Amino acid sequence: MNSTFTTKQIIAIRKDLHMSVGKLVSQACHASLEASETSRKHNLKLWKDWRINGAKKVIVKVLSLDELLNLEAKVKRLNIPHALIVDRGLTQLAPNTPTALGIGPTKTDIVDKISGNLKLL
Repeated sequence: MNSTFTTKQIIAIRKDLHMSVGKLVSQACHASLEASETSRKHNLKLWKDWRINGAKKVIVKVLSLDELLNLEAKVKRLNIPHALIVDRGLTQLAPNTPTALGIGPTKTDIVDKISGNLKLL
C-alpha cells in the first residue's frame, strides 16, 4: 500500500443537525459512495489509483448549512467530482435537509487546498 496517499476523499458532515451516531454514519456512507461513483465516471484512472492505494477517506465537520454549501461551491468551481447528500426526511430530519458532502476522491494536493482548514469530525 502506498503510504503517501496521492489521492483521497473528503466527507464533510453537518454538526449543527445533531444527528444520532447511526444517522451521521449513514449520511457519511451515502456521501462517500455517491462521490466515489461520480469520481469513477469522471476519471477512472485516478479512481483506480485511490482504490488500489487504500481508498483514503477523511471525515471533517462543518457547523452550518452555509458552510456546507460554500464548500460545495468551491468544489464545483474546481470541477471536482462530489455529491451533496440531501436527506429524504424519513426518520430524524425534515425532508430535503442537506446533511453531507462527499468530495472526490481526487488528488490530495487539490483537495487539501479546499478542506485543509476544516476540523476532523
